[in-house]
Amino acid sequence: MDENERLAARFEQHRPRLRAVAYRMLGSLADADDAVQDAWLRLSRSDADQIDNLGGWLTTVVARECLHILRSRRRRREDPLAAHLPDLVVIPDGDLDPEQEALLADSVSLALLVVLDQLTPAERLAFVLHDMFDLPFEEIAGIAGRTPAAARQLASRARRRVHDAEIPSPDPDLARQRQAVRAFYAAAWTGDFDALVQVLAPDVVLRTDFGTTRPPTVVRGAPAVAKQARAPRGGQLRPALVNGAIGTLITRDGRPFSVMAYTVAGDKIVRIDVVRDPDRVHRLASALLNRTERTGR
Repeated sequence: MDENERLAARFEQHRPRLRAVAYRMLGSLADADDAVQDAWLRLSRSDADQIDNLGGWLTTVVARECLHILRSRRRRREDPLAAHLPDLVVIPDGDLDPEQEALLADSVSLALLVVLDQLTPAERLAFVLHDMFDLPFEEIAGIAGRTPAAARQLASRARRRVHDAEIPSPDPDLARQRQAVRAFYAAAWTGDFDALVQVLAPDVVLRTDFGTTRPPTVVRGAPAVAKQARAPRGGQLRPALVNGAIGTLITRDGRPFSVMAYTVAGDKIVRIDVVRDPDRVHRLASALLNRTERTGR
């Protein structure tokens, strides 16, 4: 193994964590991969022997690139992720490899990613690096170009906004999540309105993302959501994990139709996120089916 191969092997040891940092910072898997690739290119052009803490050095490079991307979005007045759901991580139910485990930690729920999209770039940087990855404010200050006290204030403001959003805490037991989701679909398939209301939290929120075809819709309350819960004609379900929680890929007449993610708390479904954007659904379905074929699940 030559020097470049050894350096590449060392980098690969850090890739899952770097991608997890970038995904939380950006809410986009493609942008996260770009930021990680940029870190590799910079490392390959650097004198690695002069880097005392490779993991810290790479985290700094990735975080700065993410901050640059977030600021560029804001300067161009782009807000692509506030109106639409962040990128979903969809894998077969029960299949977790080390990289997915790094991405699918408890703190990366869809609801949290939506709130993070509403923070300023500097607030998001401070919150992600400190509250999710335990970086000290002295290091965050150097990345953000602020003082440690200012970095602490950024994280504090972000923390308040996350707290005020009242993000539901999902049940950590996937078996209980599955039970609630199965009850939901059993009622939807039979058209049992009362059973649907029973499995939904009174203040449940149903959010549907149609991509560029139409604005997203939000429906609130168990009766209103139950009225929307109609099984698609010719529909079939494929269980999945969506950002670590129970979800489903729905196909209709053999074609991908939607991806659904559920937040279950206290045996009730408190939030349903639906992706109906045809392009995103097709990409997610292709990735899910390819992974299913590789793992035999």
